[in-house]
Formats: sequence, structure tokens, C-alpha cells
Amino acid sequence: MDLTLTEEQAMIQDMARKFADGELVPVAAQLDANKDYDLLKEKLKQLAELGFMGLNISAEYGGTEAGVVAFSVAMTEIGRGCASTGVTMSVTNMVAEVIQAIGNDAQKAKYLPKLCSGEYAAGSFCLSEAGAGSDPAGMRTRAVREGDQWILNGTKMWITSAPYAGVFVVWAVTDPEKPKGRGISCFLVEAGTPGLTVGKAEHKMGQHASATCPVIFEDCAIPADALLGELDDGYRIAVEELAGGRIGIGSLALGIGLAAMDYARQYMTEREQFGQTISRMQGPQWMMGDAYTELEAARLLLMNAACLKQAGKPFNKQAAMAKVYATEAANRACYTGLQLMGGVGYTQECPLERHARDARVTSIYEGTSEIQRLIVARELLREV
Repeated sequence: MDLTLTEEQAMIQDMARKFADGELVPVAAQLDANKDYDLLKEKLKQLAELGFMGLNISAEYGGTEAGVVAFSVAMTEIGRGCASTGVTMSVTNMVAEVIQAIGNDAQKAKYLPKLCSGEYAAGSFCLSEAGAGSDPAGMRTRAVREGDQWILNGTKMWITSAPYAGVFVVWAVTDPEKPKGRGISCFLVEAGTPGLTVGKAEHKMGQHASATCPVIFEDCAIPADALLGELDDGYRIAVEELAGGRIGIGSLALGIGLAAMDYARQYMTEREQFGQTISRMQGPQWMMGDAYTELEAARLLLMNAACLKQAGKPFNKQAAMAKVYATEAANRACYTGLQLMGGVGYTQECPLERHARDARVTSIYEGTSEIQRLIVARELLREV
């Protein structure tokens, strides 16, 4: 298997790395400390102008049409620079892919150019609820057809980019009489629609500059043609699109872990103890070697899943494997890097404490590690 990047993929990776180093690294601490959404939106607009908000979207709609592998390597580089920016990019790309995959011609023509160009700062994915996180089929948000409209009522939780999203992909129960998960449909709801309210941003452990909010629907009327895909087919859509999203979050986590270890590695060559730099000591060397080995394994798992998706082959199991391994390896790498730096790594003078906080949630959102393991086991048993 040849995993060498094509010329276009390598160019996109290099562009993402230069953007991260030049535009994100210098402001990442500021974004984290101040939750500066205006600065974040400025960076998102720049990413859109470079083509990073529609990496797997057709050029017909303003997308880059670069494919899944390019998306993965770009996400890793942006994750190195700023996790808050990275998660916004990941979710916006996922929203665009959902619309491209199942939207009708009018929906694709209306929303995809706005997402790809940055006219919409972001897109939001409204699936989770307070009682329906790992079990989205248990959602309670309802959509009732009244004439030529759908009326939405319910509350979605943990919605990334909600205050500055231009469009929301929303899941709701449309037929409560059907078996669990069978009567759910998917809708497109524009920001500013009467009855849609974005709640107060959560105070989170990490990824501070990425707003995460409840989104409340109170008699929110949307036109009948806001239905995305087929009626009562929404749960299948969610499951399929989440699989692709796991490649994005796994790639983001890989970038965070690499950023932590790269910083700690440089520090090892400068920090002296017992008359020599700690980079010459076997213990720290082994810690570094183990961390980079795990991160390289994560990269290969992600590349495999991305290649399968790009080729149109089944990739659900591979995406779950990549997501659980990459996110947990990134968490270990951040703590290893922090340990190598000692007391200074625990201070805000260095980015290690921010990387450790930012990495933690990657093993929770887009499906927890526990859910990924269930998916892997289910797919393995299905093969028997």
C-alpha cells in the first residue's frame, strides 16, 4: 500500500502547516484566554478563502474537491496550530458533506457556496440532546407538519459554533409511532429563523474559543422544503455522516498530540539536569519514542480510514478504530509532553497545559471512546 501523498495533497498539507504556523500559533493562547469569537471568525474566513471549508465538496459549489485524505492531513496541521479553529473547520466540512450527500439540487446550490466561501462563518450539526448523546435515537425534539411548514420544538445540546453558524443541520422525530430510530428526519434551519434561540456558551475545560451552546427550538416554523433527504430516514444519515466526522476529529487530535510532543522535544534539548540535557537521558528518550510511535500509528489508522472513504468503500470500522486510537494517543502524548517539561509544563507560560485541556474532549465528542469500541466490536462480529 502506497500512502505517499499526491502532489495536490502534499500542497494542501503544506498550505495548512504554513497557515497554522503563521496565523494560528501566534494567537492560539489569546483565543483560549479571551474566547475571542471575532478573532476566531477572522481566521475561519481566511481558511475559507484558502479552500479549507469545503475540502471534499464539488468545485461546482465552490469546494476544493481535494478528497478525504487531503481533509485529514489538513485537519492535523490546523489542529497543531489551534484546536478551537480546527474543530470549527471539521464540523463545518461535515455539515457541507451532509448537504452534498443527501441534499437536493436547490439545497446544495443555496447552502454549499456560502459554507465554502466563508459567507457563513460555520455550519452546525444539531444531533445531541441532554438525554440523547451516545444514544441519539432517543432524541425528543419533534417536527410536526402543518400545511406547507414544519414546526420544530425541542432543545439540542453541545452544539459547536452555534452563535456564528449560518445554517444548522437538525434532527427531529417526525413519526413517534415508529420503532426507536426509525421515525427521525433531518432538516436545514437557517440562523435567524424565528423560534430558534442559541443559549449561553458552556464554560468548558478546553477549546475555549470554540463556542459550544444549547440550541432551543420553540414553535420554530421552517418551510416544507427544508427537509434534508427522505422523510424518516434521518437516523441512518446521522450514523453514516458521524463515521466521516470521526476521521476529522481523529486528525484534529493527532495534530494536538504532535504539537505537544514537538514542543516538549525541543525543550528536552535545552533543559539541563545532572550536568547534561535531559534529551541525553534514556528515560525521557523512551517516553518521547513511545509517544511518537503511538502518534505515527494513529496517523496510519487515520490514513487507512480516509483512503477507504475516498475510494467509496466501507470504512465505518476503520474510522472508529482510528478515532478511538488517535484521540487516546493524543491525550497520552499531551500528558507525556507535560511530564517531560516538569513544573514549567504545568504553567500557562507554555502551551502544554492548553494542549492537554484541548485534547481531552476529543475522546468524547463525535462519539465517545466507549462507543467507538462498541462499533468496532459490532462490525467484527458482523463479519463472522
